[in-house]
Amino acid sequence: MRTRLIAVGVALGLAACGAATGCGGSGSADDRALTVWIMEGTNPDSRPFFKEVREAFTERTGADLKVQYVPWPDAHDKFTKAMAGGTTPDVAEVGSTWTTEFASAGALTDLTERTGRAGLDEDLVSGLREAATYEDRLYGVPWYAGVRALLYRKDVFDKHGLAAPTTWKELQDTAVRLKTLEPKMIPFPVVGDSEYALDAFIWGAGGQLAVEKDGRWKSAVDSRKSVEGIRFYTDLATRHGVSTKAAATWNEADLVDHLTAGRVAMAVSGSWTPSAVLAAAPELKGKLAAAPIPGPDGGVSPSFLGGSHLAVFNTARDQDLAWELVELLSDAEFTAKWAEQSGYFPGQRPLVEKVRDGGEPLVAPFARQMLEGGTTVPTTPAYGQVQGRKTLAQMVQAILTGKKDVERAAADAARDMDRTFGD
Repeated sequence: MRTRLIAVGVALGLAACGAATGCGGSGSADDRALTVWIMEGTNPDSRPFFKEVREAFTERTGADLKVQYVPWPDAHDKFTKAMAGGTTPDVAEVGSTWTTEFASAGALTDLTERTGRAGLDEDLVSGLREAATYEDRLYGVPWYAGVRALLYRKDVFDKHGLAAPTTWKELQDTAVRLKTLEPKMIPFPVVGDSEYALDAFIWGAGGQLAVEKDGRWKSAVDSRKSVEGIRFYTDLATRHGVSTKAAATWNEADLVDHLTAGRVAMAVSGSWTPSAVLAAAPELKGKLAAAPIPGPDGGVSPSFLGGSHLAVFNTARDQDLAWELVELLSDAEFTAKWAEQSGYFPGQRPLVEKVRDGGEPLVAPFARQMLEGGTTVPTTPAYGQVQGRKTLAQMVQAILTGKKDVERAAADAARDMDRTFGD
């Protein structure tokens, strides 16, 4: 229902834009000015970076670039209101879980042919490409990405002769040992108010969040394999006691705070986390290490690959000029600069491979995780609503607090998801 309402709003907004006045992000009579929305809040300050981009864009095209910064928490509502009112920007950074939602509402330009002509299509990281694909057409160019892997205290592991786990049993055994060896630390927090660590264990067990059949999506979190993954993850807290009760309400920002305070021995955390931790706690320099999330019997478990796409809105008056900006931000120079400044990975596979092969101990393991296990959530526009309702986070919290057993919690979550998919 939400997608249909957005689509109707977009149609009304477009109809309200008369031929004499036109629509577009700049809102100016100057057709050689382009407006771009860039997100802020969890990203580092991007203003110095976009000062360089603006200068390069003007030199390349003769047009001005107007950059507007939008806080992440407000962004989704701002986009949907802009789509309904016909006041969208020309180009925008769009969260990877929103792209298909906006495409299904008819708000974005199909970039399939343009990426092909530019030679970008074969280099795109597959998980990010999938997240930008709606009805077999590409509506966003992957700009940057983050992925979750294991972050651990290397000094603590070295002190006790421990190694990064390479199987689920090793992960469990290592966390249990740390419970005794480091009683003042949390061996492995099971974070309740975030679904992304959980996703890795559902996928690692061979389960799925949802499946599509005959054009309809259905939850799969209550399948046998998904339940196995949910059980392993939550058992770390409820049976093995390697988490803490307080973690049932933590979100990822809370986890970063506890990592920074030196209270966590090992955790599933984002590729951007090490730089954030070290910036706040420089005394931890040299004491952190990373490793891929192991599969049950070895290898790499899939992990959520999120990030941002560069999207062109179909209200942009000059589609060619809008694409010029997407191309500029996707070129090797600016991609490398943004990756270095932000701590995120580029959206192009060859550049990520270069990072992996560089061997930097706090970066290369995340790059390996991204290349070998980067996975996206279901690409139905309705999945954004599932996340908005925190269906899976609430499932985990119900298990951690003892309100439900794993099977009942998974079954209830599946029913809630199916209702959302059916709206």
